[in-house]
Amino acid sequence: MNLQQLDKFHKTRLGHLVFGLVELLMAYGFASWAIDTGNLLWWIITAFLLLGVVQNFVLTVWVRQK
Repeated sequence: MNLQQLDKFHKTRLGHLVFGLVELLMAYGFASWAIDTGNLLWWIITAFLLLGVVQNFVLTVWVRQK
């Protein structure tokens, strides 16, 4: 799968859902790491990932199916 196909998939409802779930799992991992180490960088990465999760889940609801 090349980047154009990945971008086309990401613009679909299923793509937003998949990317949101992957980002949610990554955010969970970084949050666990941040709690364990107390490192501010991991908290910042977690916050950015959670913003991506919210964006993808909102777009999952609002995107029109083609």
